[in-house]
Amino acid sequence: MFKGITGNVFILGLVSFFTDVSSEMIYPLLPLFLTGLLGAGPAFLGVIEGVAESTAALLKLLSGIMSDRVRRRKRLVLAGYSLSAIMRPLIGSASSPLAVLLIRTGDRVGKGIRTSPRDALIADSVDPSLRGKAYGFHRSMDHAGALVGPLVATFLLAYFVTDLRHLFWLAGIPGLAAVLLIMWKVTETERTPLQKTGLRLAALPPGRLRRYLLVLFLFTLGNSSDAFLLLKAGAVGTPSYRLPLLWAFFHLVKMLSSMPFGALSDRIGRRSVIVAGWSVYSLSYLGFGVATTEWQIWLLFAVYGLFFGLTEGVEKAFLADMAPPAQRGAAFGWYNFAVGAGALPASLLFGGIWQLEGNVAPFFFGAALAAVAAVLLLMLVPSQQQPDADARRT
Repeated sequence: MFKGITGNVFILGLVSFFTDVSSEMIYPLLPLFLTGLLGAGPAFLGVIEGVAESTAALLKLLSGIMSDRVRRRKRLVLAGYSLSAIMRPLIGSASSPLAVLLIRTGDRVGKGIRTSPRDALIADSVDPSLRGKAYGFHRSMDHAGALVGPLVATFLLAYFVTDLRHLFWLAGIPGLAAVLLIMWKVTETERTPLQKTGLRLAALPPGRLRRYLLVLFLFTLGNSSDAFLLLKAGAVGTPSYRLPLLWAFFHLVKMLSSMPFGALSDRIGRRSVIVAGWSVYSLSYLGFGVATTEWQIWLLFAVYGLFFGLTEGVEKAFLADMAPPAQRGAAFGWYNFAVGAGALPASLLFGGIWQLEGNVAPFFFGAALAAVAAVLLLMLVPSQQQPDADARRT
């Protein structure tokens, strides 16, 4: 089952697991902490997430480009995870909404620094024929952490901790474990760094890689925050006490499906699996639009979880197949920037359509964009994988 999963890929999977345990011990409780204890309103919560995620999106691009120009990607990965591990539990000491904004932004700065170099390091560390499986494994571990984190927080609050601040401090422990794993177990790969030149932020990668990124950005414009799915679940009558269980079930499906579908892309091709995933997304969003009962919501969350299994790791493997090894970090930087840059307008569009037209039209809008993106991917981006000589030696 784990054949081809190298030491670096395995350790970076564990790092993501512990990091998500730490993050998800805090994140579901952050709105309650802000509005209940610090007196902030929902609008300020939106400001926090908007500023934090926009900052991370830009830094993912910069750090990806930078990682091609240094000999050791591990240093950037370690710096990013270390910053997040330090900042995240400091929310327990925040005495104002502004302090939470600064801490949360610092956490996302760490994410921006580490993500693209880490993704490139994974590609550097695995045989090209097994990239789909490797990225699928990494996403599975990430989702496992997102599943375990809220459960750990619930257990601690039920039996040991009564103050949210104390829980936030405890969330620093798995974050520290992630940092130590990087320091002691992650190894560098042999490669020749690019000559240190200007960053050329205005220049997208050429050829089919550029077309892939543009199509991906179009898809992202229809891929709004999953918080709207929980809002829809509540709108059809799902009790609030079952929403965390629904969310955990969703992460379970993502965790179980990511590696098998990643491995499938190694056998039948990345583009076919991505198109299948975007088609599943379109169908699930059509379903969310017309859903009227709780059992339908549960079924749709399961289908929607398969979309993540089909696409998250495979999209990255497809990118690694197309990117020249010497510019792999920059390619992942542009990939993460495209996804991040599209996330904010996607949610604004979705929310605006919901407010104007009700809770059916925005899901149909997202489904239509996904279908268009799937067709454009087939038309504009060739499916052949042409790893170069350097890639074959990784």
